[in-house]
Amino acid sequence: MKGIGGARRKWKKELMVTFSVLGIFSMIPFAFVFSTRNVLGVVSLQWPWDPISEPEYKPTKEKPSYYNGKSCHDSKYGSFCFWSVVNRLEKNDTIVKKLKDQLFIARAYHPIIRSEQALSKQMRHHILEYERALGETTVDAEIPPNVMGHIEEMDRIIEKAKSLNINGNYIGDKLKQNLYMLEDEADFHMEQSAFLYQISVLSVPKSMHCFLMRLTEEYFNPSSVILDNPIVENTDSSVLQHYVIFSKNVIASSVTVNSTVTNTKESRNLFFYIVTDSQNYYSMKFWFSINSYKEASILILNFDDLNLENVHPSMSHHFSVSEEFRVQVHNIEQPSLELAAEYLSVFGHTHFLLADIFRNLKKVILLDDDVVVQKDLSSLWEIDLEGKVNAAVPFCNIKLNHLKRYLGRNSYKNESCSWMTGLNIVDLEKWREHEITNQYRKILQELASEKKQELYVADAVATSYLVFDDLIYPLDESLVLSGLGMNYNISETDISKAHVLHYNGNMKPWLQPVIYEYKEHWIKYLTKDSKFMAECNVK
Repeated sequence: MKGIGGARRKWKKELMVTFSVLGIFSMIPFAFVFSTRNVLGVVSLQWPWDPISEPEYKPTKEKPSYYNGKSCHDSKYGSFCFWSVVNRLEKNDTIVKKLKDQLFIARAYHPIIRSEQALSKQMRHHILEYERALGETTVDAEIPPNVMGHIEEMDRIIEKAKSLNINGNYIGDKLKQNLYMLEDEADFHMEQSAFLYQISVLSVPKSMHCFLMRLTEEYFNPSSVILDNPIVENTDSSVLQHYVIFSKNVIASSVTVNSTVTNTKESRNLFFYIVTDSQNYYSMKFWFSINSYKEASILILNFDDLNLENVHPSMSHHFSVSEEFRVQVHNIEQPSLELAAEYLSVFGHTHFLLADIFRNLKKVILLDDDVVVQKDLSSLWEIDLEGKVNAAVPFCNIKLNHLKRYLGRNSYKNESCSWMTGLNIVDLEKWREHEITNQYRKILQELASEKKQELYVADAVATSYLVFDDLIYPLDESLVLSGLGMNYNISETDISKAHVLHYNGNMKPWLQPVIYEYKEHWIKYLTKDSKFMAECNVK
C-alpha cells in the first residue's frame, strides 16, 4: 500500500537522521549525552519497555486510572503509554478523519471498478489528491483548499461505485485487508513514537550539557577561585551526620543536598560526600565551591582517583549510580490481565565499595540524586538497626520469588519483599562484619558463570537482593514516597506527608518529558540566580 510504504520510507529517513545526530553526540563525553539512569527491562536488555514477567504474582491493586489499555500497552511501551495518554493533545481533525474514511473505502473499491473507465479515473484522481494532502496534514486547518472541495464529489463517486453489481464478499475481504494494513501502520507509528520518546528520556537536554561544559571550563579558568575540600579533624565524630550521594549529575545532586540542608535544624552537623567520575568531577567541584549550603560541609570525591588497595580490579574500573528496572508481572489465574508497571531502584555496582571508600566511617545515609528531602532526617541517626546492615523502605508489591528467574540458583527467602534505594541507612561496621563486598563479588561471579556472560547492569538487581537477603531493616513506608518519575496518580496529600520524595522512573524532573505536577517540589530547591544557569537557559 502506498500510504504504508511512504510512511516506512519516511521513518527510515528519520531513523538515519536520528542516528546521525547520535553519532555527532558520540564525540561528546558519554556521561554528558546520556542520562545517569539505566532503566532497563531484564528480559532482553534492549528497551526500557521490555518487562520482567512472572506468572505467580497475585494482584494487590488495580491499574491506575491514567492507563488506557485500548490505545497503548504498558507491558510493551512502559512509561511512554502513560505519558502519551496524559499529554495527548485535543485537536480539531473532524474533516481529516472524514477524508481518511473516504480514502479507506475508495482504496477498496478502486481495483474492482476498472471496467468503468470514467468512474475509475475520477476515483484514482481523488485518491492521489487525498494521499498527497493527508501526507502532511494532521488537523483541519492544514487541509489544502482544493481538497476541501472534493469531499462531496468523493462521496458521490463512492456511492456510484457501491451501486454497481460488485461481489460483496470481495469488497469485504478488501476492506479487511486494508484494515489490517492500517493497523500495522498504526503499530509502526506507535513504535516510532515510543522510540523517539526513549531518545528524549535518555538524552541530556542541550541546556544541561551547556551548563556542565561551562562549569568545567570555569574550573580550569586561571582567574577562578576554587575552594579546597573541607577538612574535618574527626570525621567519625558521633555528632556528624554523614550522607553519601553517588551521582553524575551536578544539578540533581545539588537539589538533593540543598533540600536536605534546608529542612535540617542543625546544618553544621551535616557532612556530604558526593562521589562522581572524572568526567563530572570538575563541574561538581566548581559548582559546590561557589555555592554554600548553610553550615553543611561537602566533599567531592573522584571515584577514578580513589585508592582502593584491597579491592579486586574488576570492581573498581567502572563507576555506577543506582540502577532502575521496570518490572511487570502477570496473574497466573488471568494471564491476559496487565498490571501497572513498577519501577525498582537498587544499588549500582559502585555502592558495594562503600566500606572501602569510607574506611573510617561507622554509619552513613545513602541518598540517590533523584530525591528531594522535605523534612529533618536527624531522627534517622537514632534508629537501632538491630544487627542489620541496610535500612530501606520495603516494597512488597514485588517479592523475591517473583524475581526467581533472575536470582540464579542462590538461596533466599521467597517471601522477602524487594526494597528500594532513594534513602538507605547503612551500618558500615556490620557491613565489614558480614563481608558484604566479598559476598557481592562472589554472587556476581556465580551469576556470570551461570549465564556464560557478565550482564553488568542487569546483575545489579540480583546482587542487591541476594547480598542483603535477611540483612534489611525495614523503614517506615511513610518516610519515602516513590514513583514521582512515572506515576501520575500521586496525591498532594501523600506528597506533603512524605519525608523524602523519590523521582524514580523515566520522567526525571530535570529532563523532558516530565510530570509537571511534581516538578515544582523539586525546582523549589534549585539554586536561583546562577549566571551559568542563566547563560545556558537552565530552568
